[in-house]
Amino acid sequence: MHNCIILLGSNSDAEKNLPEARKCLEQILCFEHYTMVIESPPYGGKGPCPYHNQMVEALTTLTFSQLKDALKDIEKQLGRTQEDREQGIVNIDLDILQYDDTRHHLRDWERPYVQQLLPHL
Repeated sequence: MHNCIILLGSNSDAEKNLPEARKCLEQILCFEHYTMVIESPPYGGKGPCPYHNQMVEALTTLTFSQLKDALKDIEKQLGRTQEDREQGIVNIDLDILQYDDTRHHLRDWERPYVQQLLPHL
């Protein structure tokens, strides 16, 4: 089993998309623990405001590559498109912040909403 921390984000219909993403994640994660959802302004000033952010710490049997692919599949399933991304619309964004002892998306670790959510894992 591998320990992972995943960051969930949405700035479009988040009240629907975050719960849907959690349902999908339950299919690939075990013993998941979610933080509360918090709002943040859009990073880079693009897209509707606010973003809704949440983190989950969990275990998975998937390799890093398999987990990354599964998250991209969930994003597509929940309607994420390149056209929306170019307009700053994010139905759902799922990023692996940590897999076992390796941190990913290093710039995200410094963002205020990540710092605010981390103590709740």
